[in-house]
Amino acid sequence: MPTGTTTPGDESRRSAALAAEPVALADTGGELRSFAGQFTSCPRGAQLARRTAVQRMEEWGRPSASDASCTVGLVVSELAANAVQHGRVTGHGFGLRLTLDETAGLVRVEVADAATAKRPPTAPPSSYPEGESGRGLLLVDVLAVRWGSAPRKPLGKTVWAEMLIETPTD
Repeated sequence: MPTGTTTPGDESRRSAALAAEPVALADTGGELRSFAGQFTSCPRGAQLARRTAVQRMEEWGRPSASDASCTVGLVVSELAANAVQHGRVTGHGFGLRLTLDETAGLVRVEVADAATAKRPPTAPPSSYPEGESGRGLLLVDVLAVRWGSAPRKPLGKTVWAEMLIETPTD
């Protein structure tokens, strides 16, 4: 299960200006919504995590074709695929936690896996156009206002990303 914690120095990997003031997700009288689930550590599990995230965003008032749902779906897809490919430990799945702060217009995605030794790079890797992999964290870096990772106890890590989203108009 994702812990939702970060350690000092893990705030932002994208920009020093953004890292200076991390956005706090705080309970604002019912404006904070959350979802957590466990998935099998296989490609089908990553696909199900993405579909679940988009469905949850729709339940929270963001249609599946909206920019917010598409952004969250893509970030979940990339982080879940990384958990399956690089963080897989036999007998362990991966966790997904989504938190929507309506007041701040912010969604936090956390994907937790059981691989303690394999931490993501401190910056997105540069990728060559002809490369077959390495673009996932580049996409996360572009879509998120900040992202990072934190160790989990007793084992594993949580990779997280925060995206600003529009508030729905009624």
